[in-house]
Amino acid sequence: MCGRIALFTPPAAMARLLEAGLAEGVDPQGHPSWNVGPTRRIDGVAELDGARVLDRYRWGLVPSWAKDISFGSRTFNARSETAAAKPSFRAAWKSRRLLVPIDGFFEWDRSGPGKPQPHFFTRADGGPLVVAGLFETWHDPAGNPDSPGLKTATVLTTDAGPDMEGVHDRMPVILEQGVFDLWLEAEGDELSALGDLCRPAPAGTLVHHPVDRSVGSVRNDNPGLIDPVTPESLF
Repeated sequence: MCGRIALFTPPAAMARLLEAGLAEGVDPQGHPSWNVGPTRRIDGVAELDGARVLDRYRWGLVPSWAKDISFGSRTFNARSETAAAKPSFRAAWKSRRLLVPIDGFFEWDRSGPGKPQPHFFTRADGGPLVVAGLFETWHDPAGNPDSPGLKTATVLTTDAGPDMEGVHDRMPVILEQGVFDLWLEAEGDELSALGDLCRPAPAGTLVHHPVDRSVGSVRNDNPGLIDPVTPESLF
């Protein structure tokens, strides 16, 4: 699973990386965070009317038929192996896919005898990660029917690749630049190719290091959360 990310690169820089424009109202400098959890805001790039647009999405997908927003508290991840068939995700899989740029993600190693140890994962080449996502726009049944609705998103996961060995058995689906267009634009018969994009990242894609356990609370949010810790400081 992927339930905690770092997102501190400004939206304007992420938009340039993904050849996207900024949606109306998106602050080009953004609000950097080193500890983003579900129900908070993440960046996502969608293909809208033939152009890529970076907007802000509430992390936790809420399908249009959901009765209330709390639905999203359990849909911040979607298993890529089953998303095309699951009622919560299948409509978005067909036509509402995202590129989700992040600076890194956290995962907890629970294999040891003590407390789970968080690790911070980033790209080995130092660039931002681009992970696969889906989005929906939810309208509150009790709200104003003319409101634009709430944009919500989920991050797709797959089996862990070799870079996750010893830490976790799942990882976010990482997309490389050469498949961005296919991921965003596939329709009809092309949809059958999307499953092939949702593979574990090959060895050497990611690097990671242990970090302080204070990242376990989203109330903690500062650059020090992604700093490596020495074995002596873990106890």
